[in-house]
This record gives sequence, structure tokens and C-alpha cells, in this order.
Amino acid sequence: MLRVENLYKSFDGFIAVNGAELVVEKGQRVAVIGPNGAGKTTLFNLITGQLKPDRGKVTFNGENIGTLPPHEVCRRGIARSFQIANIFHRLSVFKNVQVSVLSRQKKSNTFFHPAHRMAVQETDRILESVGLLDKVDDIAGSLSHGDQRILEIAIALGTEPQLLILDEPTAGMSPDETAATMGLIRRLSETQGLTILFCEHDMDVVFNTAQSIMVMHYGKTIIQATPEEVRANRTVQEAYLGGEEDA
Repeated sequence: MLRVENLYKSFDGFIAVNGAELVVEKGQRVAVIGPNGAGKTTLFNLITGQLKPDRGKVTFNGENIGTLPPHEVCRRGIARSFQIANIFHRLSVFKNVQVSVLSRQKKSNTFFHPAHRMAVQETDRILESVGLLDKVDDIAGSLSHGDQRILEIAIALGTEPQLLILDEPTAGMSPDETAATMGLIRRLSETQGLTILFCEHDMDVVFNTAQSIMVMHYGKTIIQATPEEVRANRTVQEAYLGGEEDA
């Protein structure tokens, strides 16, 4: 579904992504790990159109998307969450997701129909699938940190993505919130066939969730393989797993 080939990105002479390679098969849960500064978020920004690569290729469903702006990448079927929850804090939980659904349906500029009556069933269905249906009328900014991150996933689901990219989805969460969020991610993958690409600092989360792991170091891909092969790789142990576990 997604292929990254020999990708490069530099900032004022600093090479953030240095020939990265990545393959994501349809239906897989793929993790990207690496120390601080390894280039993980920059890689995600390149895939989703937030940044343009200096060299290399990003292919999604056979199409080169490396030069597309973010909204066109989204329309191709890629949705993204960020390290800091990107939600409409002053809107209700329901309206946060409804906006996403209406945008995908190209009804966000419809002036002749009351917005509160549009896409109600689909919005409710998405909120139910992530466990937020009982909070539809809550103001998004009043939610707990964990629920705000889950709401961000619900907003992403409103675009009906084929590939969901999650940037540190459990950052700042309690152990219970982490378990609930990763359980949701696995459930979305297994029941809806959603392909998921994520980066995460918690190695227990990574090795218990991912089916394939790509390891970055200084912007380069060290290896992409099964969790068992990655754990056993000596270069990975020296560069990452044996040192400070901070992604």
C-alpha cells in the first residue's frame, strides 16, 4: 500500500531523513522506532505532504504522492494524528467528528441545510466505534488527555482512511489509558481492516502491537522486519534497544 524509497530531507544543512526506506502492506500494523532526532516525525511529515522531499519517492497505492499537498494526500486515503492532540477544543465531541465527515463528503461549504442534521448517523457510528458515544455533547477541551487522543483518531476515521498514521498515540497517557488506546488501535486494524503506521516510545507497546517494525537512526533505515528479528538484530541493540529507550 505504501512504499518509501531512498527518501531525503535536510534543513539548513542538517540531514533529518537520510535515504529512508519503508514498506507498509495493506492491513498491517507497522511501527517506526528510533532515538530522539532519528527522523520519525519528519518521515511522517514527508509521507503526509506536510513537507516535500529533497530526493526519493513516496508511493501510495501505486501513485507517487511525494509532491502532493496534505489535503490531496488525505483525499487519497491517508489520515494522520499528531504528537499533540489536534482537535477543535471549543466544539463538542460530536461536532469535531461531524466536521471531518462533512469535509470528506464535500459538504463543508453547504449553506442551505442545517449542519446539525447532516451526517448524524455516520458521526454517531464513528464515536461508538471508539467508545466516545456517551460523550457526544461534551466540549472537546474538557475531555481527559486520553480521550482527546481517541477523539483525534475518531476525527481521522471521519475521512474514511485506508492508512492511519499515528505519531506517538500514547504520549503522556497513564498505563490504563495506554492499554485502552492500543486496544482500540488493534481492534480497528482487526475488525475494519485498517492499515496502521505509528511511531511510539514505549517498547512494550511497539512489540505487543506491531507486525512489522522499521528502525531509524540518524535518518537512515537500519532494518525493517518482524518484531522478533528486530529484537535480535545486533545493530538495533547497539543503536537503540540497548541504550536509552526514548523515541
